[in-house]
Amino acid sequence: MGVRAFHRSLAPRQAEKLFDKVLVANRGEIACRVMRTCKRLGIKTVAVYSEPDAQATHVRMADEAICVGPAASAQSYLRVDRILEAVKSTGAQAVHPGYGFLSENEVFAKALEENGVQFVGPPSSAIRAMGDKIESKKLAKAARVNTIPGFLGEVNSDEEVLKIAGEIGYPVMIKASAGGGGKGMRIAWNDEEALSGFRLSKAEAKAAFGDDRMLIEKFIDNPRHIEIQILADTHGNVLYLNERECSIQRRNQKVIEEAPSPLLDPATRRAMGEQAVALSRAVGYASAGTVEFLSDQHKNFYFLEMNTRLQVEHPITEKITGVDIVEEMLRVAAGHKLKLRQEEVPLNGWAMECRVYAEDPYRNFLPSIGRLRTYKEPHAADGSIRVDAGVYEGGEVSVFYDPLISKLVTWGPTRDECIKSMSYALDTYQIEGVNHNVPFLRSVMENQRFQSGKLSTNFIPEEYPEGFKGHPVTPADIDELIASAAAIHLSRSRRDATISQQLHARPFTSENMDLVVTVEGKNYPITLVQEPTASPAAGASTHPAIPSLEETDECEVVIKQDDGQERRVKVNYQWQLDSPIFSAIVDGKDVTMQLAQALPVGYRLVHLGTKFDVLVRTPRQAELAVLMPKPVVQDFSSTVRSPMPGLVISMRVKKGDKVTVGQEVAVVEAMKMQNVLRAERDGEIEDVMVTPGANVGVDEVLITFKKADAAKEESKKQ
Repeated sequence: MGVRAFHRSLAPRQAEKLFDKVLVANRGEIACRVMRTCKRLGIKTVAVYSEPDAQATHVRMADEAICVGPAASAQSYLRVDRILEAVKSTGAQAVHPGYGFLSENEVFAKALEENGVQFVGPPSSAIRAMGDKIESKKLAKAARVNTIPGFLGEVNSDEEVLKIAGEIGYPVMIKASAGGGGKGMRIAWNDEEALSGFRLSKAEAKAAFGDDRMLIEKFIDNPRHIEIQILADTHGNVLYLNERECSIQRRNQKVIEEAPSPLLDPATRRAMGEQAVALSRAVGYASAGTVEFLSDQHKNFYFLEMNTRLQVEHPITEKITGVDIVEEMLRVAAGHKLKLRQEEVPLNGWAMECRVYAEDPYRNFLPSIGRLRTYKEPHAADGSIRVDAGVYEGGEVSVFYDPLISKLVTWGPTRDECIKSMSYALDTYQIEGVNHNVPFLRSVMENQRFQSGKLSTNFIPEEYPEGFKGHPVTPADIDELIASAAAIHLSRSRRDATISQQLHARPFTSENMDLVVTVEGKNYPITLVQEPTASPAAGASTHPAIPSLEETDECEVVIKQDDGQERRVKVNYQWQLDSPIFSAIVDGKDVTMQLAQALPVGYRLVHLGTKFDVLVRTPRQAELAVLMPKPVVQDFSSTVRSPMPGLVISMRVKKGDKVTVGQEVAVVEAMKMQNVLRAERDGEIEDVMVTPGANVGVDEVLITFKKADAAKEESKKQ
C-alpha cells in the first residue's frame, strides 16, 4: 500500500466535537505542526510570541497572536501568568504546549485545570510523577519495568558525587532530574570528569530548567536508545504505537531517528510496549507520551525516562502507523476514546527523521546564527518526503532559542528505500545564510555501518573520532564530480555561444573539447565528447522519490589516468540552465547535486552534502595556474577565539597565568548549551579580552597567549 493511500485509510470517518479555539503555547516548527492539524479539524488557533518572534511563521499561521514578553524565554514563553492572560483574553478553550518550554510543567498544567481550560496533555499528577527522573525510576521499579542500576536520590555535593560514582562503578551518567533534550547531562569515566560534569550539568540545568537537582546512574556502554510511543485516553484505554530508534546522537541530543528499530524483533517490541503501557497505567496517564529505554546489543532493555509530552520525532511514528498523534491528543483532551485497539495498530514500511540544525558540523556542531538568504525545502511527488519547519526564506535564526531549522522526514517500503529517499531529500535541500548540519546528515546516509543498522549512541564519536571533516571522497565520487562539472560546463558553453556582441567570440561546434578538471587539488585531463556513440539509457530513476530523467542531454567524459589508461564515464542529465539542482544518471547511477556557485573558472558543487570547488579550465589555463602566488595562511595559535556567538559564562584565567594544553580557560553559552573552551597549547596568558557576562561573536578573540619567542625572552630576564 502506498504512503498516501495508507494515510487516507486512517482518516476520521465523521466529524467529532472537539474545541472551537486552541492556544499553542510554543514557537517554531512544533507550533506550526500543531496548527496544521487544528486547521484541518476546523479549530481556530492562537499563537503566543516573544518580541523578536513577531514575524515568525507560527505567528503568521495562527488566527490570533499575543505577545508575551521579550526575547528571553524566562520572560516570555516560560511565563505561566502571561500565557494564562493570553488564554483568557482570546477565549481559548484548550492549550497545546508542544514540546519544551511549559510542556512538562506541572504548575502550568495545574493552573489551566484550575481555570477551567483543557490542557492538551496528561494530568498534572502524571507530569509530576514522571517529570522527576528520581521519582520516575522508583515508580518504574514498582511497576516491574526494567530499570538501570543507579542511585535513586538527589546528589548534592562533590563528596557525594565521588562516593556514589565509586559505588556504582565508572562509567556513570550525571544528569539533571528535571532535564531533557540532552541538556544537563554528562558521561564521566573517572573522578576528574565526574566533578567537572557535575558542576557543568548543574549550571546548565539551572539555566535551562530552573531546577539543578542531579542524579547519577550506571552508564551502559555502547547502548541503543529506543523509545515507545504510547497513547492513552480517559476511559482506561492505553496502547503503544511501535517503537522509534534514536541512537544517532551528539552531546546526548538526538540527530537522526527511525521507526521501526533495526534491532528489535516482534517479541522484544511487544515486551517493551507492554512495559510502557504498564507504567502509563500505573501513573494514570492520558494523552500522548513516550517511554524511553536503553538497550544493549543483545536486546536487554532498561527504563530511562518517560516524556509526558509530544516528542520531537513523532512524525516518523505517524508515517508508519497513519495516526495523527496531535489529533489524538486533541480527541483525548475533548473526552473521546482512542480510535484504535492495540491489535489494529499497523506497522507500514519504514520512516526516518533528520533534525536539520543551524550549527557547524565542521566545528564540533557549534550553533550558528544568521539570516536565511536561501531556504527551499525538498519535495517528492509520491509524498515520501515531509518537512516540519518553522522558518522561511529571509527569516532569522537567532541566538535566543533552539537551533532547529526543521525536521526532515522520509518514508519508504523498506529501510534501504527510506535511506534513498532521505539521501535525495538532503541533496535537494537548499539552505544558505547559516551553517547547518546537512553535510553531516548526508555523510551518515552513506556510512556503511549506518546502512547495516549496527547503531549505538557511540556512533558519532566512533565513526567520526577526529570530528566531521566532510564526506570522504571515493574514486566514484571523483568521477561523478568530474562528469557533472563537465556536463554543466557544456550546457553553459552552448548558451554562452548564443550571446551576441561578445569579445573574441567563437562559434560553438560539436567537436570534442579537451579540458582539465581539478578536484580536491588534483588535475584530471579529460576529453568531453558531446555526441557519444553509445548513449546511456534515459528515463526512469531507480527510486520513486527521484524525478525520472526524460528528454535529457547526454555526453561522455573520457578521463585520462596517470598510468596512460582512460576511463569513459557516460552522463545522461537534465538541467535547466543555472538551476541550483543538477540531476543526472552517471554510468547508470542516480546523482543529484547542487550548483552552489559559478566560479570564474569552474563550479562550487554540493555533492553528498559537502561543498567541492571543481575547476574546469583549458589545458593552457591549467598550465598557467601553477604560476599564481599561493595564499598566505594566518596563524591563530596564539589566541583563544569564541567558536560561536554567545554569552561568556566564566573566565578561568587571568593575565600572566601559565596554562597547559587541555586546561579549561572559559565557558561560553549559546542556545542553552554550555561549551567549555580549553587551551590548545602550553603557554602564558598575555591578555584576557572579555569578562563574564559579555556577549561575543563567532571567532571573537577572548584570550591571547604570549608568542613563544617573547615567552623565552621573558624567561631569560627572570
